[in-house]
Amino acid sequence: MTFIPKKMRFDGILKIWNDDRGFGFIEPTQGGQQIFVHIKSFDRRTARPAVGQALSFEVELSPDGKKRAQNVQGVRPARTTTPRKGNAPAQWGTASLFAVPAFGLVYLIATVLWRVPIWVAGLYGVASLTCFVVYAFDKAAARGMRSRVSESTLLLLGLAGGWPGAIVAQQVLRHKSNKVSFRSAFWVTVMLNALVFLALSSPLFAMFLP
Repeated sequence: MTFIPKKMRFDGILKIWNDDRGFGFIEPTQGGQQIFVHIKSFDRRTARPAVGQALSFEVELSPDGKKRAQNVQGVRPARTTTPRKGNAPAQWGTASLFAVPAFGLVYLIATVLWRVPIWVAGLYGVASLTCFVVYAFDKAAARGMRSRVSESTLLLLGLAGGWPGAIVAQQVLRHKSNKVSFRSAFWVTVMLNALVFLALSSPLFAMFLP
């Protein structure tokens, strides 16, 4: 049986992470086999786990004799004079939040030109509020390891007009804000919704009605 010094801490990088199921594997800096880690082992002050994140952790043996990480904490990288470039949630958020006022301007222009019914604005408002609440529920479910809301449901809510609320939720709640595959699909739904709005609001649409 491998002897693990009590309270000894190790450093590593999160190499694999399944956000939906809440577990992954850490690659120790000093080498050796990857260490299993569960979401419940993370310090509550640590940001949501993401692949490539630097971590500090202790190791214990599970009942079946396998190593697993405990008391996991994020490690802040040393500051450098060169600005970091990447797809961090905050950087994504700065660009994302411009989409909401930009669409608001498009909506205003469409209203002036084509007299968009007032209930359309109400629909976007209700859908956005619903979307924000669902994101908050999914965030809480992820932390509590309860049943999650499927990504397809979140995308459909955004496609139905709730995407402004989804953008706010992604940044305020820091939820689904750094998963590239989800964000790519999400922005497709945003563009589709905007195109459908313009198509239905345009007088050209009325020409095709019986």
